[in-house]
Amino acid sequence: MVASRRAAMRRASPTFLAGIRAALTLLSLALTAVLAALGVASVHMARRVVTPAARVPDTEIIGVDASAQTITLARTPDTELPGRYGLFTSGVEKYVKVGSVLGMSEGAVTRKLLTHIGSDADVSPHAAFSGWYYDSPDQLHLPFTSELIGTTVGPCPAWLFPAGDNDVWVIQIHGRGTTRAEALRAVPLFHGAGITSLLVSYRNDGEAPRSKTGTYALGATEWRDVDAAIGFARRRGASRVILMGWSMGGAIALQASLNSAHRSHIAGVILESPVVDWRIVLEYQAAFMHVPPSVTSLALGALGTGWAASLTGTGAPIPFDRLNIVARAGELQHPILLLHSDDDGFVPSDASHELARARPDLVEMHVFATARHTKLWNYDQDRWTAIIGDWLRERELTLQDSSASH
Repeated sequence: MVASRRAAMRRASPTFLAGIRAALTLLSLALTAVLAALGVASVHMARRVVTPAARVPDTEIIGVDASAQTITLARTPDTELPGRYGLFTSGVEKYVKVGSVLGMSEGAVTRKLLTHIGSDADVSPHAAFSGWYYDSPDQLHLPFTSELIGTTVGPCPAWLFPAGDNDVWVIQIHGRGTTRAEALRAVPLFHGAGITSLLVSYRNDGEAPRSKTGTYALGATEWRDVDAAIGFARRRGASRVILMGWSMGGAIALQASLNSAHRSHIAGVILESPVVDWRIVLEYQAAFMHVPPSVTSLALGALGTGWAASLTGTGAPIPFDRLNIVARAGELQHPILLLHSDDDGFVPSDASHELARARPDLVEMHVFATARHTKLWNYDQDRWTAIIGDWLRERELTLQDSSASH
């Protein structure tokens, strides 16, 4: 049978054989092009993950009624949330605070303006919806000082809000693509409890010094700047330190709790919408953006291996296994208060639930249903405040009633 096939090949015309060779060549080129395209797409995705990003408008301002002091926004899962929020805008107003929902239609939401906008004010229709609410420390009307914390990359700016003689400090760690202002809304709660607040910056966040690569390590190196902040707090009189991390700041807080030279002085960790396992987060976000699974897999592989570090810009592999706190749950030593919304929309709560199940002896989790990402304070300030206040009191970390709020 083999001989007959060979005979058939010998009888085949040169034109036919040339066509076969051409088809195989085209197929090889096509496969090479596909692989190249996948490689380019995966490297592009990998670089986006670790490159500090500018704030992107995600909200349309439909109109402003200066006489009624109301603002109408395009309806989204964020803009329809009850509570108090902020809008990063351009024009005369750079940041606008908005309050309660006054009306809602299929495509629009009208809210109360909490920042006065004049009838002649120029407000761009393009805005970014924010859970910050406060965007400057002076808006809290609490005493504070600007500090510099020495780290291996240079001095990192911080805000210090002293709160009496208590030896307990809380170090607030903001998330990816934001700054320390994100955590201002938590300061009044801790101040009312007699706990000094230190709001820190970390490498490559736009306020702190830039590292050699200028890219995020997703918590794998940023925790060292938090460790320096713990040392700063201890030198200023803190003997017990709480770490509170928001979003990626949660990943950084967890790394500090596992690796810090000051571990024995950490009294607990509070996590707000935290990243507990980066693989879950990145796969979720890629699927949301309709990135093919093959590209996502290649991107994660590129980020996690040394050979692609020059392409991704990381300078070193991202240690996803070390950043997976569910897998490392047995190493945790400090009590953890975890707050997460199941409709987060950015960092899925799956890994948070897994961590709570893995370490029920250490992790106390409180689940919100419709508060979105890092907007739990905004959505239900009373519940958020009560949860944290109770947790602090149970661990005898407060001097006063921690029900105070701003």
